[in-house]
Amino acid sequence: MSQNVVCCIRYVIDPYKRDDFETYARRWLTIIPQMGGELLGYFMPHEGTNNIALAMIGFDCLASYETYKGRLRQDAASLANFKFVQDTKCILEETRTFLTAVRK
Repeated sequence: MSQNVVCCIRYVIDPYKRDDFETYARRWLTIIPQMGGELLGYFMPHEGTNNIALAMIGFDCLASYETYKGRLRQDAASLANFKFVQDTKCILEETRTFLTAVRK
């Protein structure tokens, strides 16, 4: 897949529930590609700020992203992962930004 659009998800996580967030992120490593996204990675806090995590998922266009979102809403593993976050409350805030690469 050629990534023309990258969805960058910025998470504000509860630093005391870091392990729960990591469990959530690891589950997406297999779910996202199955649903049609090109996972560029999940990134956990390492040094400095301890409550910001990122995910980057590539799509060929915004229409592909919309199709992907629809698949997530119908997938049992995706729904279970969303419920896991609701139960653990490890994510305090989530925002999405759509980016395109600067090319030569």
